[in-house]
Amino acid sequence: MRIQLTLGALAALQFSLAPFAPALFAPATAQAEDAKEEKAEAEPKAAKPPEGVKITLTDADNAALAKLRELGAMTLQVAQNDNRVEVAYHLSDGKIGNDHVAPLKGLKCIYSLNLRGTEVDDMGVAHLAATAGLVKLHLEKTKVTDAALKHLTKLENLEYLNVYGTGVTNAGLDTIVAMKNLKKIYIWQTKVDIEGVAKLKKARPDLQIIPDLVVDKKRAEEAAIRKIEDDKRKAEEAKKKAAEDAKKKAEAEAKKKADAAKKKAAADKKAADEKAAADKKAADDKAADKKPAEKKPAEKKPAAEKKEAAAEKKPADTEKPKKEAA
Repeated sequence: MRIQLTLGALAALQFSLAPFAPALFAPATAQAEDAKEEKAEAEPKAAKPPEGVKITLTDADNAALAKLRELGAMTLQVAQNDNRVEVAYHLSDGKIGNDHVAPLKGLKCIYSLNLRGTEVDDMGVAHLAATAGLVKLHLEKTKVTDAALKHLTKLENLEYLNVYGTGVTNAGLDTIVAMKNLKKIYIWQTKVDIEGVAKLKKARPDLQIIPDLVVDKKRAEEAAIRKIEDDKRKAEEAKKKAAEDAKKKAEAEAKKKADAAKKKAAADKKAADEKAAADKKAADDKAADKKPAEKKPAEKKPAAEKKEAAAEKKPADTEKPKKEAA
């Protein structure tokens, strides 16, 4: 596991590990790697190197490592029991070009090299042809092209190669085929297309290509088919729902109209009944006005009244006899 150190801690660690790997640690401040770049690279941690790796460093090796540090590189030992070296220029200040890579020529103790974002081009990569122990190589966002990959064919231990954002094309991938130990290559934002990837996959089915344009295309096609099917299903559901809504609306409208018609019929009947009653009353009243008055039968007077009436008439009769008597 890589450990980031402050200047003081790095110096102390360099002194304490001097018996194991003299002059391997650079007096440089470790910085956090760019988060965006890490996301673009999406590289998992490299496999842990074999334990107990021990390489004898010659005076020439130590001098070359010292020169690298002088040029701004950071050098770190892989592990306490693995004295191979990781060299990184991507955190260095200033412009890093081909001259900064020259001291690496012929070194066999280099485990990984990070040149990300530097000015190194094909000529600079030529210095790496004899770094036989190189396992990981970061060339992303450098000026390398297909020609650079030809210099790497002699690196029999190379397992990881990142050429993201470079001028590498399909032709460069033909070179990759010969690198039998290569396990992973990153080709984001290069000139490689799907035909080149398909060809490389056919020649090297064991090689992990990131991104795998063939797989990505297949996934995109499957996603497009799923989208079409999903859109069709949604359209059918929308159509069905619209039909159901229309049916419910029609039923509601029909019920509303029926209720209105029923209400109107009831109102019309009530009005008609009221009018019929009024007409009947008017007719009855009119008929009553035209009917002649009936004669009432004479009432029979009581007997007492008859005697009284007779008594009233009798005095006239009594007066007549008196006259006759006279």
